[in-house]
Amino acid sequence: MSLARGWLDGGRRRPELVVPALLGGVLLLYFLLPFVAFLGRVGSTPIVAGLSTPDARQAIRHSLLTAPVSTAIATVFGVPLAYVLARQSFPGKRLVAAVIVLPLVVPPVVGGAMILTAVGRFTPLGSAAAAAGIPLTGSLLGVVLAQTFVAAPFVVITSRAGFGAVDERLEQASRSLGYGPLATFWNVSLPLARGSIVAGVVLTFARAMGEFGATMMVAYNPRTIPTQIWVAFIGGGIDAILPLALALFGLTLLVVTTLQRLGRLPAVVER
Repeated sequence: MSLARGWLDGGRRRPELVVPALLGGVLLLYFLLPFVAFLGRVGSTPIVAGLSTPDARQAIRHSLLTAPVSTAIATVFGVPLAYVLARQSFPGKRLVAAVIVLPLVVPPVVGGAMILTAVGRFTPLGSAAAAAGIPLTGSLLGVVLAQTFVAAPFVVITSRAGFGAVDERLEQASRSLGYGPLATFWNVSLPLARGSIVAGVVLTFARAMGEFGATMMVAYNPRTIPTQIWVAFIGGGIDAILPLALALFGLTLLVVTTLQRLGRLPAVVER
């Protein structure tokens, strides 16, 4: 385990880490207890049957459809923004950085309400889109809007850190060899920051998959996995949500495994 490795440090005991290890161990146990207790109920629940219901299958399809789209949108627009923030100083830069962080600070339900005030059915933008047959709420597009709002900051923040770690002299050398700004970005900056960018993409996908509050406000229907979990809990309690919760948990484990393989998992989890 990470705490044991840190304490032993190559076979040597490090007494100065005893107290931090004990305090950290308490928090680790607190993290593990709900998982153990929750998974302990699995044996009494028909998981396969629960995942075979039309509502469950539909929720899984909706999540697997919308989360990649939200992630792609966040990546296409977020990575260039991260590069600008990492390389350029301009008036209002701190304000831009604060705006990017705001969706992480605002409670998701409040974020959903904010989205409704901007693109709801009775707003100019929302009513125009609905008239054109493209409703921005109560639709899969509404789910994508909610997921993108809450998840996109992850790819921007991690990508900015990745670009910030790239030595600018390498970019200058590329320019001196005759490569333009776009070619330098594509062939030098992007590959060198690739690990951080991919980590941000995976975290964005995981956040989009698990988003509930903003999605519930903007598009209660069609339901995604988290929304269907809430509906199942209201109707049948904890045992009723076990199948979908395990499906979501499995996808989360897949995300963590992907990060480990990429070698970009934050040290607090990786070691």
